[in-house]
Amino acid sequence: MISVEEARQIIDNHIWRKGSESMDVSQASDRILAENVIARIPSPRFDNSAMDGFALRANDIIGASKNNPILLKNMGTSSAGQPFEQTLEVGSCVQCMTGAKIPTGADTVVMVEDTSGFNNDEHVSIYSESVEGKHIRRMGEEIKMADILINKGTNVTTSEIGICASFGYAEIVVAKKPKIAIFSTGNELVEPGNELKEGQIYNSNLPVFADLVKKAGGDVFMQGVIEDKKSSLRSFLDKALCNCDLIISSGGVSMGRYDYVRDVMMDLGVKEHFWKVAQKPGKPFFFGTKGNKLVFGLPGNPVSSYIGFIEWVWPVIREMMGDRKRPPIIGTLTESFKREKTKYRYLFGKAWIEDRKIFCKPSSKLGSHMLTSSLEANCILSSSQGPDMLSPGDSIQINLLPWGILK
Repeated sequence: MISVEEARQIIDNHIWRKGSESMDVSQASDRILAENVIARIPSPRFDNSAMDGFALRANDIIGASKNNPILLKNMGTSSAGQPFEQTLEVGSCVQCMTGAKIPTGADTVVMVEDTSGFNNDEHVSIYSESVEGKHIRRMGEEIKMADILINKGTNVTTSEIGICASFGYAEIVVAKKPKIAIFSTGNELVEPGNELKEGQIYNSNLPVFADLVKKAGGDVFMQGVIEDKKSSLRSFLDKALCNCDLIISSGGVSMGRYDYVRDVMMDLGVKEHFWKVAQKPGKPFFFGTKGNKLVFGLPGNPVSSYIGFIEWVWPVIREMMGDRKRPPIIGTLTESFKREKTKYRYLFGKAWIEDRKIFCKPSSKLGSHMLTSSLEANCILSSSQGPDMLSPGDSIQINLLPWGILK
């Protein structure tokens, strides 16, 4: 049996990066950028008006007021998509709509409210002075040409899609999704919706795995419930090792009479790096490789399986796609946390912000079979081994669930 730290180092040494592919930006939600997105144009692309008003020269309206209006020649209109193409003459103005290009020769914009208004008259009365640059958005003031808009490794959300589209990207380069095989073992497992017979239980681990793989950004390429027979396991695993990047099992890696997964994996040429880790839940935990194929054997108990996936498998899937590791969060306990004398301890928990500090408490349900401990949880709390219980007021590490929110 090895420590959590040793196990993490071994796994980290075998993580590799998937390649990349181009895809339609509108379909790229939740994918991870494989290249920086560079500004192809400045933003704004040209000097434009921040207000509906009149573009003019500030020197032409010195002293203008409601009681002393200054009359300017109305040369025409500049609107969004239809700029005024002539050069502004001295003593003249151009009707300029919000977002419209500033005509050559103009250096300020006076709001329409401070004028005699939009019309087709030959002259416009200006009721207010202005200064050079007022109400003008300058070319490149937000983003300059060739600036990095979005760094590679960023998870694409609605914001990134909007930015890419606004800078002319129809396609972006993202990391390919790892192909993943997931399976559960056990003659006692029954698919939800079917009738249970004596000694049987519903299969919850496989739906949890499938959802977590999709949320992590992977592709569930193969999945199945495998009966406790070596021949059935061999058939599934042989195909998975040929076609998938990661293989994740639930059950069959402990020391039970029918726990064949570890033996079959090794028979198929998988190199075992470890199969027991000093942690609770999840001491029976297999990790192996065959070439660049990564194989994870998690325990069958629902909580062990769920926490094991989040703590061990999720980071690997994300890192294979170039995601950046996030630093751990430290919170303050409001209730006791039972540590283990010789094992690293994980528990589902709840974390929140109060008076600008992060507080947390573990689930009251401690059994590795009690999946309801995940309900209302937004994090996993973890502590290294120690002889004493952690008390309220002590600090503890928080791994916020990927969909968890601190509030």
